[in-house]
Amino acid sequence: MARKCDLTGRQANNAFAISHSHRRTKKLQQANLQEKRVWWPQGKRWVRLRLSTKAIKTLEKKGLAAMAKEAGIDLNKY
Repeated sequence: MARKCDLTGRQANNAFAISHSHRRTKKLQQANLQEKRVWWPQGKRWVRLRLSTKAIKTLEKKGLAAMAKEAGIDLNKY
């Protein structure tokens, strides 16, 4: 399973770790992903998703159905 947010699609970013002497080495900045169980009122059940913390915050504002529709996700598969 890819380290990717189910709703927003956030994933790792390539970057440089810069030392005090300004020597640059490659590093990977992973997305802050959390396993979250979210109540889906239309389906009358819990849905287990892997979400970024930013998506969890947005989910509280917009709602699960609206975010899933934007992402083009069928919640019946989760």
